Amino acid sequence: MPRDLRYRLLGRSGLRVSELALGTMTFGTEWGAGADAPESRRIFDAYAKRGGNFIDTANRYTEGTSEKLVGKFIASDRDHFVLASKYTLFDRKGDPNFSGNHRKNLFRSVAGSLARLGTEYLDLLWVHMWDFTTPVEEVMRALDDLVRQGLVHHVGVSDTPAWVASQANMLAALRGWSPFVALQLRYSLIDRAAERDLLPMARALDLAVTPWSVLGAGVLSGKYNADKNATGRAAQGAARNSHNLEIAALVNGVAAELGATASQVAVAWVMSSPGVVIPIIGARSVAQMEDNLGAVDLTLTATQIEGLDLATAIDLGFPHEFLQLDYVRDLYSGATHALLDREPRR
Repeated sequence: MPRDLRYRLLGRSGLRVSELALGTMTFGTEWGAGADAPESRRIFDAYAKRGGNFIDTANRYTEGTSEKLVGKFIASDRDHFVLASKYTLFDRKGDPNFSGNHRKNLFRSVAGSLARLGTEYLDLLWVHMWDFTTPVEEVMRALDDLVRQGLVHHVGVSDTPAWVASQANMLAALRGWSPFVALQLRYSLIDRAAERDLLPMARALDLAVTPWSVLGAGVLSGKYNADKNATGRAAQGAARNSHNLEIAALVNGVAAELGATASQVAVAWVMSSPGVVIPIIGARSVAQMEDNLGAVDLTLTATQIEGLDLATAIDLGFPHEFLQLDYVRDLYSGATHALLDREPRR
C-alpha cells in the first residue's frame, strides 16, 4: 500500500510542509504543454489524497491561470494548505515597473496574486529570482512589511546566488526583519551545480531547500533513451548531451533493480540529499503525478546512492577542492585534521 506523505519543518520556521511539494506550472494550457482545468484538478486531488499540503505557484505561471486554478482547488479548505507563490517576473511586458524585485512591483504583484488565488494571505512568498538592480535592503524591508501586515507569513528566495541570500539573511537578522526560511533552486542527477555553494549555504543557515527540475526536464524519466526520435526542447537538449542520456540509462538500471520507475529513482535520490530537501514535483497528467508520488515508497540502498553519486559527481572548483587537499588541510589545522572528532563545516 502506498504510504501517505510525511511532514517536515520549513527551515527555521515552525511551518509543517509535506515532504514533496506540488509544482503547478503545468496548470493551464496557455503555454501549449500544460494540463487543462479538469486534468489539473485530478492532479491536485491525487497529491492531496496522499497527504500533500505544500502548493507552489507563481504570478507568471500560465499567464495567471495557475494561480486561478489553485485558488479554486484549495478554496474549500484554505487553511489546510501551505500556499506558496512568487513575485519578480513580469505581468506586463514592456513596462519596467511591472517586473523586478523592488518594492513597487512587490506590492503590486502580491495584490494581483492574492486576487487570482482568492485568498487573504500567502503562507510563503518567494523572490522568484534576483534582478541585480534592487538593493538587498529594499527587498528585505519590503518583504518584512508584508509579513507585518499579515499578507505573507514567511519568505523564501529562488534562483539567487548564495552570496546574495547570505547577505540578505544576515541583514534581516541585524535589523529584526523576517529572514528567508527556504531556498528554491534547480537540482537533479544531471545538474548538481548547487552543491558548490547553494546547498552548503542552506545547511549552514538552516534553510529548507525545494529543488525544481528534479527530473532534468524529463531526461531522467528515461523517455528520451527509449524514443530516439522524441522532439521538444528537453529532448533536443538531451540529444546534444550524451552524458545526460548515459546518466538516465544508469537511473533506469537502478529502477529495474528496485522494480520502480526511473522518475521515482530520480526523485528519491534528491530526497536523500543532506538537509531539509523537499522536491517540487509537477505533472501534465494524473498518471505522471501518481508515478512521482511513488518515490516516497522507494528506499535506495547505500550502494545505489553511492553509485549514482560517483557517476554524476561534479568538480566543485576553487576554493572548495583546493581547501580539501591534504597539504592545505595540514596548513590550516597544524596537521591535526585527522584527529578532529566532528565533521568540518562546509
